[in-house]
Amino acid sequence: MAETYDVAIVGSGASGGWVARQLTEAGLRVAVLEAGRKLDPAADYSDHRHSYELPLRGQLPRAARDEQPIQQEACDAFTSHLFVKDTECPYTTPPDKPFKWFRGRQVGGKSITWGRQTYRLSDYDFKAASRDGFGVDWPLDYAELAPYYDRVEQFIGVSGQAEGLRQLPDGRFLPPMRLTCGERAMRSAIKASFGRTLTIGRCAILTAPRSGRPACHYCGPCERGCTTGSYYSSPASTLPAAAATGRLTLVPDAVCSHIEVDDRGRCRSIAYVERRSRAAREVFAKTVVLCASTLESTRIMLNSRSPRYPNGIANSSGVLGHYLMDHVMGGGAWGEMASQSGTADERARRPNGIYVARFRNLEARHPELIRGYGYQGGAEVPKWQHAFGLGGFGKDFKSRVRTDRRWIASLWGFGECLPRFENHVRLDDVKRDAWGIPVLHVSMTFGDNERRMCKDMGDEAAAMLEASGVKDAHPINDISTPGAAIHEVGTARMGDDPKTSVVNRSQQAHDVPNLFLMDGSVYPSSACQNPTVTIMALAARACDHLVEQFKRGEL
Repeated sequence: MAETYDVAIVGSGASGGWVARQLTEAGLRVAVLEAGRKLDPAADYSDHRHSYELPLRGQLPRAARDEQPIQQEACDAFTSHLFVKDTECPYTTPPDKPFKWFRGRQVGGKSITWGRQTYRLSDYDFKAASRDGFGVDWPLDYAELAPYYDRVEQFIGVSGQAEGLRQLPDGRFLPPMRLTCGERAMRSAIKASFGRTLTIGRCAILTAPRSGRPACHYCGPCERGCTTGSYYSSPASTLPAAAATGRLTLVPDAVCSHIEVDDRGRCRSIAYVERRSRAAREVFAKTVVLCASTLESTRIMLNSRSPRYPNGIANSSGVLGHYLMDHVMGGGAWGEMASQSGTADERARRPNGIYVARFRNLEARHPELIRGYGYQGGAEVPKWQHAFGLGGFGKDFKSRVRTDRRWIASLWGFGECLPRFENHVRLDDVKRDAWGIPVLHVSMTFGDNERRMCKDMGDEAAAMLEASGVKDAHPINDISTPGAAIHEVGTARMGDDPKTSVVNRSQQAHDVPNLFLMDGSVYPSSACQNPTVTIMALAARACDHLVEQFKRGEL
């Protein structure tokens, strides 16, 4: 007879790894299902490899380009194996509504390749609807989530500088990375001219050892995997902690199809297809937690159809699949700074940039747009690229390359996307993936507010750079394609009203008591901050409720 686990988790990435650790340490027997394979850091990470070591000197092979027409926009020859093959994992969109869906299927998910930026939300975000009347508030506030932010940050390790901003709450920080002299000049000028705060990026990268993981040694290409485990990824920290309890069963190469339910309409098992053999399998569990990523979790739920749930499991509200959001990008500016007194190599390979905290629609209201945006960027001297524009050769040329180096500064916006019902996903009526599972049809566009926000991002970035001594800082206002930020959230939002939301404030499905969602799908609004640390803090809070219900015999 097949084993029945206390909890089955779908997804082994940032939140899936955290949930596995917290639940196993609480005494529960947990199975983690992952659609991809288990990686070998020695073979699969390339943070210490050079282009000349690759067959095509770092150029993406033709076969990979053909198999990854979408993914190649986010990967290269070093990392293409960390992203799915679009030919195996397709999706569809309306002809006039492109969407970029970047995915990684391996143990660790996108926690191997993520940008590591780690910013808390505030009540400007959780209660935004009460301020401007658009959408709905979150069913919790910052005070409720702050202890869970603390818990997550203390375990994964987040470096940063405390700034005392209400709109960007401080965290439990490791020592911050250094700003370059150009960035210090920008920080002073932006504060003096605009009263805005530029700070070093808050990132899940260790600047001091923690729990057996060494501090970052600044090798540079974090997106290729970290062989030292110095940034947060689930295979380097949370999954080993879960395995150490003896209560974790990891099931790689398990492409989840749908959830089976019992006669009461509760989750009975997770049906999956073995990635290589294509054999159909099941994992039985008392409770199911979906951490498969925003759109994958929603796809599994939409595909979990039965006489009780004809429109997908936990979808009595009709909200499942709707209110898809992704941060709007494309607004920003860059230019050449006046010479700085610091050394050109001061930034070196620092794996982090700067952040300018949101300043729109805090106390004063903008007359043309609602919500806000933040900036990421930096100021540095490119190491050798400038040499291509210099004439000459020999000793004189080498001398000029060393001395004629220019400071480049940039600011690029990440803005809030408003939640709109018409931005949605559904199952495609015809197309299937390589395992015979219906694919998603994604229909999303940015609206007028996002377009106005993108223009404002570019104009304000140029103004701040000019105040910092940057010459010819022309604004750029090319709005991004939805999905390009890789910050998709929503489609199974949380709320107190079962008629307008999919899960409750504990991230438990209103319709199915033993189904929890613990990824970005539960977001009622997107805010403008990178979502991962908030997803993890929400998961930590939800796990506390799940464990309490187990103790009371309710699951």
